[in-house]
Amino acid sequence: MQLFIDTANVEEIREAAQLGVIAGVTTNPTLIAREGRNFREVITEITEIVDGPISAEVVGTTKEDMVSEAKELVKIDNNIVIKIPLIPEGLKAIKELAQMGIKTNATLIFSVNQAILAANAGATYVSPFVGRLDDISHDGMELIADVCQVFYNYNYTTQIIAASIRDPIHIAQAAKLGAHIATVPYKLIMQMCKHPLTDLGLESFLKDWEQVKDK
Repeated sequence: MQLFIDTANVEEIREAAQLGVIAGVTTNPTLIAREGRNFREVITEITEIVDGPISAEVVGTTKEDMVSEAKELVKIDNNIVIKIPLIPEGLKAIKELAQMGIKTNATLIFSVNQAILAANAGATYVSPFVGRLDDISHDGMELIADVCQVFYNYNYTTQIIAASIRDPIHIAQAAKLGAHIATVPYKLIMQMCKHPLTDLGLESFLKDWEQVKDK
């Protein structure tokens, strides 16, 4: 399973890229707003750090506006993927962009039916949201399991991005269920590195080394 980092913070992206573990980046208007910077400037800077899919979200609500925004965004870099909300106008935009050879990421997906629609329209990626379903007392991982089952049943080429990931357990579960990608905040990438037995083992090794290094 590939890991994308879900942030618009350039320093976090730079740090994660140095670990050698991220294959792409996802952003959204909320993440961009947190940085208080120009949207195109941030996206451009990200493309200079990560050589992989970079999702940039449109804000229009009509097919025409979404397609127009997408045409401008893909001029930034060949790795730009257009992130489009799963609404009827979004499906129209996904279809048109697919016909133009522009990659898309259907976002704000909360049901298998929405994922099926996005795949049939030609989306490159679908992003089922896990954490937001958990927030309203639904099992977000159940959605990942169901989308994986349907996509594998019918050999969809659309890739599944487990999104709205809130803890490291979600990442492991998504991997076991067969999601192609998990997009996660920087904090969770660092948490994935940690295990108390690793820390204890390293501490023990270093203590033992102090006893023998000068012999």
